[in-house]
Amino acid sequence: MTEHTLDRYDLKILAELQHDARISNQELAERIGLSPSPCSRRVKQLEDAGYINRQVALLDPRKLGLTLTAFVMIGMDRHTPERFAGFEQVIKDCPEVLDCCLVTGMEADYHLRVVVPDMEHYQQFLLGKLTRIEGVSSVRSSFVLNQVVASTELPLKHLGRH
Repeated sequence: MTEHTLDRYDLKILAELQHDARISNQELAERIGLSPSPCSRRVKQLEDAGYINRQVALLDPRKLGLTLTAFVMIGMDRHTPERFAGFEQVIKDCPEVLDCCLVTGMEADYHLRVVVPDMEHYQQFLLGKLTRIEGVSSVRSSFVLNQVVASTELPLKHLGRH
């Protein structure tokens, strides 16, 4: 199964599972217009082909006391593969970091999305971990005041109708 062979049922399955992965196979089959067995086979094929990486539970950060989200721009002192690899290895072990992207076209080399309980914890993360990573030459932080859109669903319309 390749990107070019995804049919309308596959796209419907992907859309439904992105919206609610806890849906039963029976309910999924009813929503997309297939019987349960072919629906289950298609889900398995989509998993095997790598379209579905994993299924997770999305937690409410506020209920867990994680009320501060920061977007952090990191500048590196040298742009070498070794320097970037060292930074990435350390940052992968920081549970506060939800996203880390190597970027171009900005004054930063990396953009991070960091979630912590409060400003005190952010300061501890910043001074105790982030600025201690070899090669970090600048850190610029922006704090989220209000999250307007929060989605984990990828757009699928460019692949066909569903």
